[in-house]
Amino acid sequence: MNEDIKVIFSKNFIRLMNQHGENVTDFSEKTGIAYSTVNDWKNGKKMPRGGSLQRIANYYGVNISNLTSSTSLNSGYSNATYIDKLVKIPIIGEIACGDPILAEENISGYREEPADYLPHGNLFYLKTKGNSMTPTIPVNSYVMIREQPEVEDGEIAAVLVNGDTEATLKRVKRQGNITMLVPDNSDYAPYIVTEDNPARILGKAIKFSADL
Repeated sequence: MNEDIKVIFSKNFIRLMNQHGENVTDFSEKTGIAYSTVNDWKNGKKMPRGGSLQRIANYYGVNISNLTSSTSLNSGYSNATYIDKLVKIPIIGEIACGDPILAEENISGYREEPADYLPHGNLFYLKTKGNSMTPTIPVNSYVMIREQPEVEDGEIAAVLVNGDTEATLKRVKRQGNITMLVPDNSDYAPYIVTEDNPARILGKAIKFSADL
């Protein structure tokens, strides 16, 4: 196949991964396809063959034409897009020590999202309380989190601190055996994870939204 179709596929593939809150590692682990192969697809270096192309289409619930067409996924949506189903995503408020993150007593409300554009996995929202992640995440934003025990270096995560009673949003960075929770706002100091200052990753930040 020529270079153009590789680039078209790459753009559509990246768009689908972003819509589902996934990266190359996530896709590779969930499908069992080698990381190097998926990375080549993403970067437009290789084009998946027929069987693999169908496998990707089945995984994301789209047609093969949505992967190979320059217009199918890139044409945008009309102003009157039909939404077939809305899903209620819980908003986590105060956290009771020792309770599972999605325990009923931790949920302060819900936000509705179109089911077709949600990433896989258990999802919840956190509302930002301060400005430690500005300008990346504005104050009073709702940040969608996909529940998972680890994130890649440099990704933003929801992390439990203060004896598992406070959920904070920070960028996770690692230097050797040291793990740091780093705010994007330089006015705040990093949180160094130690035995005396433990932290537990709840999940990966997928996107944020805000009410006007």
